[in-house]
Amino acid sequence: MDILNPVQVSAQGMDTDALKEKFGEEICFWGAIDTTYVLPRGTQVEVRKEVRKRISELGPWGYVLCAVHDIQPDVSPENVVAMYKEAREKT
Repeated sequence: MDILNPVQVSAQGMDTDALKEKFGEEICFWGAIDTTYVLPRGTQVEVRKEVRKRISELGPWGYVLCAVHDIQPDVSPENVVAMYKEAREKT
């Protein structure tokens, strides 16, 4: 299985819609939940919105939902829980 890891959404050329359209039949996507702004500084509502966006654009198959990189100490536990709760509700 070929996987693009990470899908770093803050990097140039990492538009999730375009990636899925161009490579979605060939590879799996891993990551895409923003660790630059959304997880460390966003509200729980923003985190949930980010999760819905990435599932919509990269899913429903061929996508492993998780943070772009390791979750750092500046991310609140509430935002981590919001990320996984929203993912659970969408699948």
